Amino acid sequence: MKKPARRDGTPDRNNKKQRPTRSEAGGRTRSEAGGRPDRAEAGHRSGRPDAAKGKPGRPDPAAKNKRGKPKSAKPQRAQAQAPKISNAKPARHQYSDADRPAGPPQGDGMRLQKVLAQAGVASRRAAEELISQGRVEVDGRIVIEQGLRIDPENAVVRVDGVRVVVQKDLVHLALNKPRGWQSTMSDDLGRPCVGDIVSERVAAGQRLFHVGRLDADTEGLLLLTNDGDLAHRLMHPSFEVSKTYLATVSGALERGVGKKLKEGVELEDGPAKVDTFTLLDINEGKSLVRVTLHEGRKHIVRRLFDAVGHPVIRLVRTDIGAVALGDQRPGTLRVLGRGEVGGLYGAVGL
Repeated sequence: MKKPARRDGTPDRNNKKQRPTRSEAGGRTRSEAGGRPDRAEAGHRSGRPDAAKGKPGRPDPAAKNKRGKPKSAKPQRAQAQAPKISNAKPARHQYSDADRPAGPPQGDGMRLQKVLAQAGVASRRAAEELISQGRVEVDGRIVIEQGLRIDPENAVVRVDGVRVVVQKDLVHLALNKPRGWQSTMSDDLGRPCVGDIVSERVAAGQRLFHVGRLDADTEGLLLLTNDGDLAHRLMHPSFEVSKTYLATVSGALERGVGKKLKEGVELEDGPAKVDTFTLLDINEGKSLVRVTLHEGRKHIVRRLFDAVGHPVIRLVRTDIGAVALGDQRPGTLRVLGRGEVGGLYGAVGL
């Protein structure tokens, strides 16, 4: 068998079988003939210049894998967008008064819970609980926020509706005036008076004055304070602060006496009456009665019993509003409690 000859007609001794040329294969390329496409043709189809030049390029993610399935794109991590910063200046009147929370002003005074603690209402922690429960009132407004600062000299503070006196320089005292003592701070005749009992306090700088008067023969409860507004209202008849007396009168009282005193008795300076009347005891031609009235005229109790024919032998004032004499000994002083002071202020609308 003859060997294939070269193009020049001479046989090629090195190659046993010569590959057919493009013209011999019928003018078809390898891709057309079912073979692999050449690099130039693959580069032309993919559109990558490096592939067209015969250089390896990056794989196309959309290209098919060996099994013929399209490759899925890799998931990309979401990038957080940077916050937008506005350099615009706010309007001068951006916030109106309606947007501001309603409530007492946060002044430069003392914290409310501290004021309550110093007034003896409760400890600071207990005072905070009172505030959170809505039981504290400042200047007529209920306060529930903590840390409110108030002016102790001017603020009106109430707890459960009872006035709390927070001013340190205010003094409220209860005196059991003995019988025979004058209801004055001094006496030109040298008689014993209320001023002798409080002389040490007056010498220390306290300006005290008594609330109303008791005649020398009347004993019992007498209030002393340096709050002029409170004293004035307690003595003014328009506020009708009740006062209670124990009166020992001569004779055995008949049943109609109490009714007559409650209906009213005509006196030289106008009619007068008692609010309550209670007969406590009748013994040895004397009667012990308790009467309550809001009148403040001079010797009013003695004149009322004189008008019904039973003169007073002994008279003791036991109560003024919310303050009671109790078992306090004659000639002694005591500082009023918070509830007593609050009751007095509440009775006169302060």
